[in-house]
Amino acid sequence: MRQAGRYMSEYRSLRERYSLLDLCRTPDLATEVTLQPVRRIEVDAAILFSDLLLPLAPMGIAFDFVQGEGPAIAEPLRSAADMARVRRFEPREQLGYVLAAITQIKRALSGRVPLIGFAGAPFTLASYAIEGGHSNNFAHTKSVMYGHADVWHRFCDLLADVVGEYLVAQVEAGVDAVQVFDSWVGALNAADYREFILPHTKKIFDRISGLGVPTIHFGVGTASILHELREAGGDVIGADWRTPLDEAWEKIGPDRAIQGNLDPTLLLGPLDRVFAATDEILERAGGRSGHIFNLGHGILPTTPLEHVQALARYVHQKTRS
Repeated sequence: MRQAGRYMSEYRSLRERYSLLDLCRTPDLATEVTLQPVRRIEVDAAILFSDLLLPLAPMGIAFDFVQGEGPAIAEPLRSAADMARVRRFEPREQLGYVLAAITQIKRALSGRVPLIGFAGAPFTLASYAIEGGHSNNFAHTKSVMYGHADVWHRFCDLLADVVGEYLVAQVEAGVDAVQVFDSWVGALNAADYREFILPHTKKIFDRISGLGVPTIHFGVGTASILHELREAGGDVIGADWRTPLDEAWEKIGPDRAIQGNLDPTLLLGPLDRVFAATDEILERAGGRSGHIFNLGHGILPTTPLEHVQALARYVHQKTRS
């Protein structure tokens, strides 16, 4: 999860010279950052270096990244009129730099490992656009959702169309799998997810289901809605660290694969504790096929690189048949 980042000195070196958006929008730089973890860690797949919010800008929702605070939307969408101004666009044209990076990365990987592309899910993209950035309670988002359901559904339907086509374009460019991130959807209960989100996220998975590549569906804080995530779509359902892996898999169902779910903060501590927690996850997986060992969310910036390297080696040693 989120392989590249500030825990790597070579990434920090690039960030001293380039903004995050520069890295995302320059194919040579995005290629270099994508390859950095592949060179240093025994990962089984590369993850495209990009950002969930990139589709917002061509829709007319300007944003930037504020040092120490994360993404900030220039003018948050707070009314029906704001959302009516949002534009549909062709990702092959206005996100062509991402597709060019995919082509370069695939060439550079030369088949060493597969490449995973990704995009944001409707709730997460909508909440960023409406809140203006990260939120603890999503009050503005839920105010639109509950109070103006027709506006909400039109906006999420547009997001689903854009994201679905963007992922199709990524597959056309050469990615070997795609992941849909719903980072903030854990803010919803099951009933609200079914009413306000499931149809739109399902629309994305329906659009990409026949492309011949595996699909992954991941959210954070989703223990109470894993069954709903499964219904929305994905060959693989991600589980964060809050739910034991076997319990999460039972909710997801044996006919789906599972991704997860080591707590990323464990990598800040001693390796013996990391390995013990890893053993427990592997034991809960029970040797069943369809488990992608992964963190329950992204690698934290202060994580020692050698701990990430040691974890990857350990998982390979424990699971080598």
